[in-house]
Amino acid sequence: MNFLCHALPYLETNPLVAICTGVPDWLSAVDRKVRARRKMAALHLDSDDQKLRDVAAGIMKHIDDDRWFHSTEAFTHTNLELAVELRDLLPGDTGFRPMFVGHIVIEMLLDSIWIRRDRSFGEQYYSAVENADAREIERCVNVITGKPTMALAPLIGRFAEVAFLYDYAEPEGMLLRLNQVMKRVKLQPLPDSLLPWIARTDKLVESRMQRLLTPPDGRQLFQF
Repeated sequence: MNFLCHALPYLETNPLVAICTGVPDWLSAVDRKVRARRKMAALHLDSDDQKLRDVAAGIMKHIDDDRWFHSTEAFTHTNLELAVELRDLLPGDTGFRPMFVGHIVIEMLLDSIWIRRDRSFGEQYYSAVENADAREIERCVNVITGKPTMALAPLIGRFAEVAFLYDYAEPEGMLLRLNQVMKRVKLQPLPDSLLPWIARTDKLVESRMQRLLTPPDGRQLFQF
C-alpha cells in the first residue's frame, strides 16, 4: 500500500496512528539503514507514553496491512499482468524493473483513486500530517528503532508541504513521481511513451479496487 491507503482505515479514530503508518516508508527515504521493525514496535504498545504507543501502533499496522495486501490474489495477479505489459512496452527490459514498477503503480493509483472519489480524504490526511508534532514522531521512532536519526522530522515537514499524492491525478504527474522513485532506487527512468499505459492502468486498478483492498479474511477496512 501507499501512504493514503495505509492511513485511511485509522484516520478518523486516531490521526497519529494513521499518519505513522507512513513511518517505514519515510525512513526508507531518509536512511535505509534505519528500519522500523514490527517486533521492535510491539515492545512499546504498553508504554506509559501515549505518543510512543501510537507511533508503534502505526508502524505495526503498516507492516500487517502490507502483509495481507501483497498476498491477495488480486494484487499478485494484477502485478504480474502489469509486469508482462511493461516488458512488451519496454523491449529488452526483462529484469526487475517491470515487476517493481507494476507493484508501485498499483499502490500509487489506489491513493489517486481515493482522492479522485473524494478530495477530502487527501485533505484530511495532509491536515493530520501538518498538525502532528514531527519532532515527537521522530523521538518515538528513535526509541523504537534504537538508531537515532535527525532527518525524519524535516522530511515529514517537506512531505506535508509538497503533498505529492495530488500529483497522481494525471498520468504526467504519476510518471514524474514514478521516475523520482526510479532515481532513488537507482533504476533507469521510465519514458513518456508509458503515459497512455498509465491512463489504461488507472481504469484497470479502479475496476479491481475492492478486491485489492479487501483482506483475505473478509474484514472491511474501507468504505467503498
